[in-house]
Amino acid sequence: PQGTMAFTGKYEFEGDENYDAFVQKIGLSSDKVEMGRNCKIVTEVVQNGNDFTWTQHFPGGRTTTNTFTVGKEADMETFGGKKFQATVKLEDGKLVAEFPNYRHTAEISGGKLVEVSAQTSRAVHKRQRKSPK
Repeated sequence: PQGTMAFTGKYEFEGDENYDAFVQKIGLSSDKVEMGRNCKIVTEVVQNGNDFTWTQHFPGGRTTTNTFTVGKEADMETFGGKKFQATVKLEDGKLVAEFPNYRHTAEISGGKLVEVSAQTSRAVHKRQRKSPK
């Protein structure tokens, strides 16, 4: 292990906060929202220095695996199945990735894997007016 970067392990779902508000903001379809809400995902992380294999095991046998090296661009896949490219960085012992419409951080705290997804895009309200005739 390299100080604060010992991520290797298997982590079972324990609980989450603000799930519904977050997934609605990022535009996840209602079937995916429902699937994710009661989904006891097991996250398995294999770390070799700066190289990571991050696998999420969903009930029913489906898995999503992202393989990346800290500081290098990698092909990734979101929980909803969208593919994109991101560069995972290390900031204050946390892995940080910019997903298409949110920022995801992961850290080991008290022996637990703590992941936080924060919305980065802002809602913009645009109003048009026409001039009276």
